[in-house]
Amino acid sequence: MSDNLKIQTWIEHLQAKGRYSFSVDALREELKNYTFTGIMRALSRLTAKGKILSIHKGYYLIIPPQYAPKGILPPTLFIDALMKHLQRPYYVALLNAAAYHGAAHQQPQEFFIVTNFPALRPTQKKGMILNYISIKDIPEKLLTLQKTESGYLKVSNRALTASDLVQFEKRVGGLNRVANILHELIEELRPEDFEPLFLMHTPSAVLQRLGYLLEYTCYNHELANALYGQMERMKMQLHRVPLKAAAETRGFFSKNRWNVIVNTEIEIDE
Repeated sequence: MSDNLKIQTWIEHLQAKGRYSFSVDALREELKNYTFTGIMRALSRLTAKGKILSIHKGYYLIIPPQYAPKGILPPTLFIDALMKHLQRPYYVALLNAAAYHGAAHQQPQEFFIVTNFPALRPTQKKGMILNYISIKDIPEKLLTLQKTESGYLKVSNRALTASDLVQFEKRVGGLNRVANILHELIEELRPEDFEPLFLMHTPSAVLQRLGYLLEYTCYNHELANALYGQMERMKMQLHRVPLKAAAETRGFFSKNRWNVIVNTEIEIDE
């Protein structure tokens, strides 16, 4: 059996087991009699045929026939395995997480992953963009497991999804877009989602903006009251913060219980 054929057979066996990706290290470990140069040459040929695709240095996706026209897999099929390969904690966030929680109206062009430092560069392949956001600590207890065709995916829970949208609003198109997504998310959000652990993880300024949007843009007083009440119980100080960060604040009022300076207008799509 030729080198190419043996490597292709190994990859097909992986795929038969429901695996959609592999590392060059794993391949070398399995085929110890093959030289590194020979393996890379075979992988190059398979890439040219559209059978596999390099998604990260030393890491490949297996492209089954149903995904051959696009030449790439949906990120949900390989993100968990990729992050394990990189030995990184992670969770799927922002618009992609919102889609798991019922706010799928606005389909994202990018796939957002929160991980730790050092920061990872965005990956752009075959029209797909993987965007990484780095934070100091990944709140494992605020994540949910979502079943996928290839296993499981870590996704921010409902409350964390909402606060991340507010905190990283520039990454998803601004506060107007965030408000529209929140308007859909409130169908799934529950008062008990605003638990102490969630508040401890989330910056106070973000909680204040989220509370303001829930109350004055989404008009959901039950959720707004639940969040405000929890902040009171935890004796969180509400310093004046702008609704739109890094924008002009002079001349704008903040006469609301959230102490939010209303320095921008928010519109919900009808």
